Amino acid sequence: MASEAKTTSMDKSVFTNKAKAPTEKDLVNALGNAYLLWQDIFNFVYLKYPAATNEWNFPGEKYGWSFRIKDKKRAIIYLLPRDQFFKVALVFGQKAFEEIIASKVSAKIKRELESAKVYAEGRGIRLEVKDKKILKDITRLIEIKLAH
Repeated sequence: MASEAKTTSMDKSVFTNKAKAPTEKDLVNALGNAYLLWQDIFNFVYLKYPAATNEWNFPGEKYGWSFRIKDKKRAIIYLLPRDQFFKVALVFGQKAFEEIIASKVSAKIKRELESAKVYAEGRGIRLEVKDKKILKDITRLIEIKLAH
C-alpha cells in the first residue's frame, strides 16, 4: 500500500456526489454480489458491539462517500464502497497490533500492518473484500479492535 500514491479510481468511492448520501438501493446496485459480504461484516460488528452507531461520511472529493461504524469515541471499522466490491479500513493501537501479530490472521495482513505508517491513533490497514475468503480474518481483526 503506497501511502502517498495518487488516488486512483480503485481508491475512490463509487459514490462521489457530495449532495446525495448513498441509499441502501444504491449500495446494492454498486456492490452487486459483494453486498452480502458487506451485510455479513455490518451484522458481525453489531453482534459483537450492539451499542455501535453508523453513518455515511464524505471526507472530500478525493475519496467520496464512506461508511463508518463507531463505538462511543472511535471508529471501529470503515466500509469503503467500490464498483462490485468494497474495502474495509481499520486502525489499530499498539496493543491491538501486538495481538494481531501473535494471532492466526494471515501472514499477508500481518506484513501489511507491520509496514503501515504509525500515526498517533495507530496503524491503519485497508483490505479488499471481493469474496468470502477474507471474512474470517476481518472478523478476527474486528474482535481484536473491540478488545482494545
